[in-house]
Amino acid sequence: MADEDIIKGGSFLLEMPDPQKVFTPEDFTDEHKMMAKTTMDFTLEKVWPYRDQINEKDYDLLKRLIREAGELGLLGADVPEEYGGSGLDKISSMVITEYLVYGGGSYSVTFGAHTGIGSLPIVYFGNKEQKQRFLPDLAEGKKIAAYALTEPGAGSDAMNIKTKATLSADGKYYILNGTKQFITNAAIADVFIVFAKVDGEKFTAFIVEKGTEGFSIGAEEHKMGIKGSSTCSLIFEDAKVPVENVLFEVGRGYRVAFNILDIGRQKLAVGCVGSCKLVIELAVKYALERVQFGVPIAQFGLIREKIADMAIKTYAAESAVYRASGLIDAKLHTVDVTAEDAGQQSLKAIEDYAIECSINKVLGSETLDYVADEGVQIFGGYGYTYEYPVEEAYRDARINRIFEGTNEVNRLLIPGTMVRKAMKGELDLMGAIGRLGEDIRAALAAEPDGSVLGEEKVATDRVKKVLLMVAGNAVQKFGTALEKEQEILRLLGDIGIELFAMESALLRTLKAIQRDGEEAASLKIAYTKAYVHDALPRIATLAKNGMAAIEADAETLAKRIATIERLTAHSPINVIGIKRQIAEKVIEAGKYVV
Repeated sequence: MADEDIIKGGSFLLEMPDPQKVFTPEDFTDEHKMMAKTTMDFTLEKVWPYRDQINEKDYDLLKRLIREAGELGLLGADVPEEYGGSGLDKISSMVITEYLVYGGGSYSVTFGAHTGIGSLPIVYFGNKEQKQRFLPDLAEGKKIAAYALTEPGAGSDAMNIKTKATLSADGKYYILNGTKQFITNAAIADVFIVFAKVDGEKFTAFIVEKGTEGFSIGAEEHKMGIKGSSTCSLIFEDAKVPVENVLFEVGRGYRVAFNILDIGRQKLAVGCVGSCKLVIELAVKYALERVQFGVPIAQFGLIREKIADMAIKTYAAESAVYRASGLIDAKLHTVDVTAEDAGQQSLKAIEDYAIECSINKVLGSETLDYVADEGVQIFGGYGYTYEYPVEEAYRDARINRIFEGTNEVNRLLIPGTMVRKAMKGELDLMGAIGRLGEDIRAALAAEPDGSVLGEEKVATDRVKKVLLMVAGNAVQKFGTALEKEQEILRLLGDIGIELFAMESALLRTLKAIQRDGEEAASLKIAYTKAYVHDALPRIATLAKNGMAAIEADAETLAKRIATIERLTAHSPINVIGIKRQIAEKVIEAGKYVV
């Protein structure tokens, strides 16, 4: 793909792309579908039946199942072929991540930590010798990886880590001292990506191997969910790490730590979408079997409404995560894979979509929380018992809002990254804000084009103006002090999340209409109409609350609020009828369906 065809990260804030340039799940190739089937078959046949043993911390079983996934090529999607992997495209990697969740939350977390934040630092930042030494075994599952950044006093404040590294007198080792906390895969891992400050100052990444002198593993944490995954502390007491195990460069470990998190967030979001689909399938099956008042509860209007809302939110999240996956994959195809710095080129490409990755992390995790909660409600009292897997899904879902940077941190990163990209000239945010008066007038004057989603297209364009309006007023009032106004930044982040979700659903559906026609895309049309209908009032409330906190003059505030209300107005639709239509299709299929 030519550079001029690449859609830049964050550009959704300013313009709507051609639907034909947006990747959707309907664009899966035969290879993608094969990877989905292979992963689904493996997890349902080899992992799902052993969920109880896994949750009881049978680590021998867990490690064996990781090795079996490696034998199928599921661990090496992101590892180049020359280092024992399969070097698949990013879409294939995401597909594997989505369908891996059918093995259960504990297994998928173990798998995800190993293939993602555990192995990718070496893929992207390792030198040739490090890649040759570690990646083949990681890709085959002969060794398991873990990522160790969090400390007792440094969670979201990652740069405040206290673990220290000092060069030995003979120059052969770095001596590490400190403690890491809440480390996934700790008890079963062989290779750890560990962050420490050289001489107490230079933030640096190290590859630490199991059995290293002075390195030990603490006790298992007793967790609310993902009980079968290992979570322990790491203890370094004069641990001797060879100098050749420095990853990347001394003092530049922050590049390793934070850039890896972008792709970690995206993968987490894809996994959450897979979990949503699983919970919907469990809930629909139960609703068809559970009889109350002489009929299956799937016939009750309020149960059907729940099923519809679960599917609507999943459709928007699925559309958003694969849209971003497609953007990342397209950008990665411009990387010279033969170059010595190919890994860093790849991460720079991924970094361009940091906004989208943070959006999807929040969107995916909170959609799953909603779906899992409603899933338990559909099961009623049985949903609260260990016997039914929806109880496990509910508990397991909660960690996703904490993993890979809390949702609070990611909400702040969304507007923060917008501003940084604008300051670097990568996003014409200030230019758009400068034209805003004229653009708002044009948006308000715009009429739907008469097509089936004409109103939704107009509404989506107007939401962009709402976001820019609130952001522009916030920048004007607070200037550089805006970074301290976390509540306002959170509002901006939430509007950005809603915008990306509704536009992604819209673009996916428009593409389907162009390809297959309105009749074939009728369910997608229903999903999109319902999501936009429900999102606009949320956006209006966010924007008005933000503006009220920014504008002190009552008369000016009233005008701003009136403009927001006009921009977020939407013609009434029979949303109850639309949701009935959606529920009918999902219940008929027995699962999430598009």
